[in-house]
Order: sequence, then structure tokens, then C-alpha cells
Amino acid sequence: MRVLYVDLEREWRGGQSQALLTLLGLREREIQVELVAACDSPLATRSREAEIPVHSVGRLGLRARAAAEIRRLLARRSFNLAHLNEPHALTAAWLAGDHKNLPLLLSRRIGFPLRKGWVSRTRYAAVERFVANSKNVAQSLMDCGIAPERISIVNEGVKIPALPAWEQRNNARRHWGVTDGEFLFGCVSVFVPEKGQRHLIEALATVAKTQPEARLLLAGDGPCRGELVALAKRLGQSEAVIFPGFVNNVASVYDALDAFAFPSEFEGLGTALQTAMAAGLPSISTSRGALAEVVDHERTTLVVEPNGKEFAAAMLRLLTDSGLRKKLSEAGRREVQERFSAERMVDCTIHVYEDVLEKRRSR
Repeated sequence: MRVLYVDLEREWRGGQSQALLTLLGLREREIQVELVAACDSPLATRSREAEIPVHSVGRLGLRARAAAEIRRLLARRSFNLAHLNEPHALTAAWLAGDHKNLPLLLSRRIGFPLRKGWVSRTRYAAVERFVANSKNVAQSLMDCGIAPERISIVNEGVKIPALPAWEQRNNARRHWGVTDGEFLFGCVSVFVPEKGQRHLIEALATVAKTQPEARLLLAGDGPCRGELVALAKRLGQSEAVIFPGFVNNVASVYDALDAFAFPSEFEGLGTALQTAMAAGLPSISTSRGALAEVVDHERTTLVVEPNGKEFAAAMLRLLTDSGLRKKLSEAGRREVQERFSAERMVDCTIHVYEDVLEKRRSR
């Protein structure tokens, strides 16, 4: 099987992490795969470092350039299908006329309604199979009129790391300036309003009144960074909150944490939370969007509403109850191993590929 994978996102977010895991997994299973990506994007760079064949396209007129590159590749090579990882990739494949020659699969990770304009409807009509990352997202597609037989659910997955040794953890904490006596909560996410980091800063201000050793590491960047820094200052938490910006080696964040907090107000599936659970971190999360399919209150995580008051109460519980931390750590890691591993995600993706090709042959 030969797969053309397309992702034109210029930044590194959850979808691009999933793309790289998929590309690596396909190659490990001896499926030939090539990537079309924006020039110098993090995904292009990391894929090339992993020796995945990458076809880079210039960022000026990105979708048109990508369409031309796709046409060139289709003329020179025989691909069985094209897997489009985000909406710009779909536009490029549609402009290239890909759907006339081979099936298009589109990954879908958000539950927002599909756009209803003529161009959008035409693009979505060209998709042979939508690959939804959750039941929640699949339902949103059906609510928009997509037939169930055009939808497959493949839960996103993460690597299951070895638990960090004492020295590894100690080095990570020193790197972020965290002492042995401090309790470090953390979150990894882009800084946009719906990710809810403000709730954690507000919660920390409450927690610090009785537990001054509590600190918070907010890894990521985005348009809300200035507002979050200002909020920490206004609440007297500037010294307690760490803003490292975008972190390339995100394992150094997870290794340093005592607990993970995920205050998202809207979420596809939450690979940052899955990663924390896989790392054995006791976690607090909302159940918004598809997160309800991941979390189980009091068994694998503490589940609260996205506001400072509820997160503060949950953070205090974790900080003061070592037995609860141990229970959530073990159950959360086991849950990800069984349901949300990268290996399972890749296997399910291949099954979808095979199903699409089999149905094409039987027409």
C-alpha cells in the first residue's frame, strides 16, 4: 500500500503530533507513505529527521502550490489513497482533482459544524471517508448531514513512556527552577481562550492561600499569552507561574510535574491529557467535548467544570492526598495503555485504509 499524506499546518499542535505518530507507525508496518507539508513547518522538519519522504511546498500561496505538488506526485507515482490531516490539505487535494483518481480520507478532530458554503460543500463531497477522532466528533459530522457509512472513528493515541527515573525527574525540575519542596501542577496547550488556562491561574491563587508550595507550569504559546501573564501578575502569582513558551522537548515538562490539570472548555479528544495520564501523572480535567470519552471521575481523573473554584478544590485534594494521587496515576496510565496508545491508533487507521480500498474494489 502507498499512502500520500498531506498536512499544510504551519505550526505544531495536537494534529501534527498525531500525524507524525501515524507516519512513523505506517512505516514500521512497511506501508509506503510520503508527506506533503509546508516548507520548514515543524511537521516537515521532524518527519524529514525521521527519514520520512517529505515534499515541501512554499508558504506563499500554500494551497495552490500544494495542489500543484500533489498533481505532480500523482503523475509520477501510484498511490492507493490520500490521507488529509487538516482542512487546508483537503482544499489542496480538491484543487488537484485528487478525488477523481483515488479515495480521499479527511481527519476530523473538532466538533464544530461543517461550513455550509458552496465551496465547502463541494470539498466535503469529495471526501470518501471522514476519520473522526471520537464519537463526539462523529456525531457532529452526522448532524451536518454526513452519512454514517462515510465516517470511521479512530481515537487519537500517544506513546506510552517509561516512568521517569529519579535522576531524570530531578534534572527536569531543576531545568524549570522547581525545588524539591514545591508541588508542581502543569498544563501543555496552545494559548487560546477555549483552552482555559486562566482557570488554573485563578485556582492557583486560591490554593496558594493554604499551600504556598504550589506552583504552575503552563507550556505553550498563542494569542492569549499576554492576558495570562497579566492575570498571574494581578493575582500575585507571577513567581509561582512558569511560562516557558513553546517547548520542543515536551517530555521535560511532563517529567517535572507532580500533577496535570487540563481546563479546556472545548476539546476534540485531548492528547495532552492522554500523554499526562500515560506518564503516570494524576490528572484533573473537564469533560467538555470528547473529553467525556477519555475521563472517568474518581477512577482515572478528577473531573470538574472549567472554572477557578472547582479546579482549586481538585488541586487541593491532589496536593494533600498521596493515596488519591497514586490511585489516579496507576488507573490513568492503564487506561491509556488499553485504549489510547499510538500503536492502537495506527492499527485502527490501517484498518480504515483497508476498508476504504476494499469497498472501492467491490463497487
